[in-house]
Amino acid sequence: MPAPTRTLERPPGARDPGTPAIGGRGPDGSGGDALAGLPATTPARIAVWLLVGAITVLFAAFTSTYLVRRGEADWRVGPLPPVLWVTTGILLGSSIALERARRHGRRGAMAGLRTWLTVTTLLGLAFLAGQLLAWRQLVAAGVYLASYPHSSFFYLLTGAHGLHLAGGIGALLYAVRRAPAAATAAEALDVADPVAAYWHFLTGLWIYLFVILFAL
Repeated sequence: MPAPTRTLERPPGARDPGTPAIGGRGPDGSGGDALAGLPATTPARIAVWLLVGAITVLFAAFTSTYLVRRGEADWRVGPLPPVLWVTTGILLGSSIALERARRHGRRGAMAGLRTWLTVTTLLGLAFLAGQLLAWRQLVAAGVYLASYPHSSFFYLLTGAHGLHLAGGIGALLYAVRRAPAAATAAEALDVADPVAAYWHFLTGLWIYLFVILFAL
């Protein structure tokens, strides 16, 4: 017999989050309802954006060095491991799954939130497995870290991205455990939203790395 789906209900008299505020004033008369649709600023959200900023600076430095080195006479682009097309699709799919999880969270559907957070986690693990397979394909083709400059950058950039994504998987596992157990939809999103922001950033970062490594 299937387990009942847990859905959080609004307390009696509570305003629907999708309904515009009337009067534009909060409980203290300061106009707080005008900001009711904005996400709350939490330590987790601030920490994620600080982390995103630090990672952006790191990869900007990598990119600057890569572009300078690419201008040298001995530069040549190595082979593209075919599995990278699959892993790119997997990572894009994981971001889609994470948005479905957030949609369930906004409705207070905790079972759906847990399901799609779990799907996102599994897709993230599949992406990492695919990246390891890409390295194996390069090794099988005789391309190693020190084979030539492009291969060195490939291992460096994909390895650094993979380490940060492994941290994102750890955050997803935390969200799978904590977000569906929240007492309200808002509390569930306070857990899921910072993780989603970090994960979407890593998805965008991977697309960026894929382009500069093999398309430019």
